[in-house]
Amino acid sequence: MEKRGRIIHPKDAKVAMEDQELVREYVRTDKITFGVSRLMPGAVGALDPGHTEADEIFYCAEGHVLCYFPEDDTYYELEQGDALVIPPATGHKLFNIGDEPAVVTWSCAPHP
Repeated sequence: MEKRGRIIHPKDAKVAMEDQELVREYVRTDKITFGVSRLMPGAVGALDPGHTEADEIFYCAEGHVLCYFPEDDTYYELEQGDALVIPPATGHKLFNIGDEPAVVTWSCAPHP
């Protein structure tokens, strides 16, 4: 019998640096993408232009970050436990404004 579940370890995730943001993409299917971003104190991530066909959710698992939307020049402040909905085609950029590393998980659906 084929197993339905699958575990992806951090070492098996796709890793990239987006400016000062360490990005791990764990899963990408035709229905959803899931990953984790880590920023050291004072670090700034790259500007993501947004995803034309996807809503994206940011969940602040650790730390204190600002998420900037350039389209309307708005900053959203997230602390541990906060979530932010990013509408399709909305640019966004993360800033770690805390004294500790920040970890933000993110998911896009139906696909980025």
